[in-house]
Amino acid sequence: MPATKQPRHSSPSDEGSGFELVNSAPGALDAADRQIIGLLQRDGRRAYGAIAEAVGLSEAAVRRRVQRLRDSGVMQIVAITDPLQLGYGREALIGIRVHGDVRLVADKIAAIDEANYVVMTAGSFDIIAEVIAEDDNDLVHLLNDSIRSISGVTEVETFLYLKLAKQTYAWGTK
Repeated sequence: MPATKQPRHSSPSDEGSGFELVNSAPGALDAADRQIIGLLQRDGRRAYGAIAEAVGLSEAAVRRRVQRLRDSGVMQIVAITDPLQLGYGREALIGIRVHGDVRLVADKIAAIDEANYVVMTAGSFDIIAEVIAEDDNDLVHLLNDSIRSISGVTEVETFLYLKLAKQTYAWGTK
């Protein structure tokens, strides 16, 4: 029976071997993965050839790594928009207290189009959601008709965004 080659870490010198470590453990990223992520965070349209040159791998190796990172859910490549420039004049963080199954309420809030971030939390709120609305009237409709009307919601506290001081997507490279 012929021996089978085992995958191993790739390095610029083993590029031709066609083998590269594919570690399926959560959060198992090597330095090259983190460099690739960092470069794509700065410019999601950066060419694979330019990434390869910066990281010291072949273009094919970079392409495989990016595909693996995307397939595993570690990374997405998306366009980040400015809600204000798209006609949304009101952003808010909403703290929600729930009686009953928090997961059911979180699922219902996550299904609301205006909710772009929904997390179950431990602390004074059971759920925190970030929402965007065109204006104050739309925010009132969202709060009263979409969120407070959900069975199990007992309390809602709204924190209006006045000015964005910092927003980063640079985590994941350390």
